[in-house]
Amino acid sequence: MSQAVDRYVQQNEERFLEELKDFLRIPSISTLPEHAADVRRAADFAAASMKKAGLENIEIIPTAKHPLVYGDWLNAPGKPTVLCYGHYDVQPPDPLDQWRTPPFEPTVRNGNLYARGAVDDKGQVYMHFKAIEALMTLYGKLPVNVKCILEGEEEIGGASITEFVAAHPDKLKSDVALISDTAMYADGIPTLCIGLRGLMYTEVECAGPMRDLHSGLYGGVAPNPIFGLIELLAKAKNAAGVVQIPGFYDDVEEPADTELASWYALPFDEAEFLENEVGTSALTGEPGRSVFERIWSRPTLEVHGIAGGFTAAGAKTVIPSSATAKVSFRMVPAQDPARIYAAWAQFVAANTPAGLKMQVRQLSAAPASLVRPDHPAIRLAAQAFGEVLGRKTVFTRDGASVPIVGDFERHLGIPTILLGLGLPDDGLHSPNEKFKVANFYLGIRTVADFLERYGQTNSTAQ
Repeated sequence: MSQAVDRYVQQNEERFLEELKDFLRIPSISTLPEHAADVRRAADFAAASMKKAGLENIEIIPTAKHPLVYGDWLNAPGKPTVLCYGHYDVQPPDPLDQWRTPPFEPTVRNGNLYARGAVDDKGQVYMHFKAIEALMTLYGKLPVNVKCILEGEEEIGGASITEFVAAHPDKLKSDVALISDTAMYADGIPTLCIGLRGLMYTEVECAGPMRDLHSGLYGGVAPNPIFGLIELLAKAKNAAGVVQIPGFYDDVEEPADTELASWYALPFDEAEFLENEVGTSALTGEPGRSVFERIWSRPTLEVHGIAGGFTAAGAKTVIPSSATAKVSFRMVPAQDPARIYAAWAQFVAANTPAGLKMQVRQLSAAPASLVRPDHPAIRLAAQAFGEVLGRKTVFTRDGASVPIVGDFERHLGIPTILLGLGLPDDGLHSPNEKFKVANFYLGIRTVADFLERYGQTNSTAQ
């Protein structure tokens, strides 16, 4: 790690933190129309931060909803190009009564910075800006070419950036992408995520009687849409957690033995995980599979909600005319979202109870991603992360989905380094979201160190 960068970060810690607090004070809640102006203010703040860091060609790019923010520095001929991505929008802060301090008044307690967006993703985006600033201030240039693009719709699906990446591959052409929007396996353990599950989100609408019916007059003869969905969903996954859709597991690949061995070497207490992270009396899932396998390398079917009929206080005895279920699938590498959707739609058609009609709609889809840990850029990022934290970097997968990673892979043909400084208990999307202040500074050092190491590779053919 560069001693000059280390000194620069130490000398500017207070300023960096105050600037981040200013960013966090902007309630850039992308899903709420009444905060559209705040989202634009956050875009303006990000653009100004890029300029302050030393990036050039700053643009605030209009979209059908919230703007993208772009900046670059392309004055290192013969050196690789790194595409830095992040998002400046945040989730709603509700429920407000569970926050110890107001969500948009950043507060430091016990070494943590509490605010909505602290770790997801404003704090981690700001690490990139400050790493660039440090290198530009110290050396007057960057060791690599850099392009930065931020979006304001990540928390609502990211439709605009998906369209932009597909339409402008030349503008974003790079050798590798760098994203800090993930977490370390545990505090003090440098972690690179090399695999993400994909996601396909669907809605199943079930239609029954032509209108709501009196359950006394028609109960026993009229088909019930809610119960029809229950029957369907119970057939789709058995009690052991095994999905019953024909062909669902056909393309699932097992992790390599070396990868599995690295997972088993991680510190993990299943009882502690059950009590502190899940909070139920037992874990579920495929028999014979470890917790890591079930979360990181196995596909799933989950039901997120069933709506229909009467749910208000009191009683109303009706057989509803319709009901809807929200159903998603997490997919692993090699599984094709289109193929899974077709299999799901066919399963629904084949298992619709008599007297009912069911329609499946796909709301979103993103494939899984997997990168080689021996890719030159990944290897250098692991070295940088390990040196800054003083221990060997571990490689994990993540059960969640980051759709932009698939977009970069599909349209730009580049891998993504997922270098996050969050912690498992940071409370993303929850009240009292936090970011460990020390990790914010460590992240700046790590990103700067990676850029310096990557700049020592002369070829852009990575």
